[in-house]
Amino acid sequence: MDFFGGINPVILIATLMASAVPILLAALGEAVVERSGVLNLGVEGMMIIGALGGFVVAVETGSPVIGFFGGAVAGALLSLIFATLTQVFLANQVATGLALTLFGLGVSSLGGQGYNGIKPPATGQLLPDALADLPVVGPILFGHDWVVYFSIAMTAVLWWVLKSTRVGLIIRAVGESHEAAHALGYKVNRIRLMCIAFGGAMAGMGGAYISLARVPQWVDGITAGAGWIALAIVVFASWKPWRVLIGAYLFGGITVLQLNLQVAGSGIPVEYLSMAPYLITILVLVIMSAGRKANGAPAALGQNFHASR
Repeated sequence: MDFFGGINPVILIATLMASAVPILLAALGEAVVERSGVLNLGVEGMMIIGALGGFVVAVETGSPVIGFFGGAVAGALLSLIFATLTQVFLANQVATGLALTLFGLGVSSLGGQGYNGIKPPATGQLLPDALADLPVVGPILFGHDWVVYFSIAMTAVLWWVLKSTRVGLIIRAVGESHEAAHALGYKVNRIRLMCIAFGGAMAGMGGAYISLARVPQWVDGITAGAGWIALAIVVFASWKPWRVLIGAYLFGGITVLQLNLQVAGSGIPVEYLSMAPYLITILVLVIMSAGRKANGAPAALGQNFHASR
């Protein structure tokens, strides 16, 4: 089953599914936010606050499940700062999002002091070992923790909600024309606030997965730019959940492959291997976007709304 350098493709696929979870969760949340017409560049900040919040809650309670929900709450609370500034005080969304990221990085660095070197409670696999030990399909389909399955389920749920439900129709209507949505009686700012909070919770849970399952430990800057990759994936996936899943798995696969190549001693300089996931993901997603309408973004994306206008 091994190929170049003794790399096992089954283990590679199983590992990439777990590696993609933080970016997938954050990108799904941001896709909903942007579908409502809001551009939140603070994903990185919300992820790292979620990573810290989830880690602290899990360590203090001894429960990784509670830790994940703690990360979601931390991310949502930080997103409400962005929501207040942009939806109530009509601050510039781009500048506010960048400030949110810087704020999140600073707060996490301060709040994480004292948690370095501490191991969180283990996040075990969801299904029995007998299933995970099955040849080929076992590690790929049954050898994961519950968050991996949750991320895939959320992809399907969000695809269905945005495409086939009244809630999704309202979100998309607000994102395309907030003036028209307001004229129909919808509370534009309220809808956007709920979408922002949802996006923050998803980003926070994605960050918590890094510190509780993927690493697992607390280190300053632990998200390492995952929030920016999530933002790029949303754009190049044309704001569609299934394409977000493909983009996240692509990035996760390239990341895992380059780590395996480093271990296998491929002879390729480490610097090139380290930059490969970011470069190749962007290039491939650009190619995937070719041939589709370039103006697939929500028409009101990044535009503030005030009912008195």
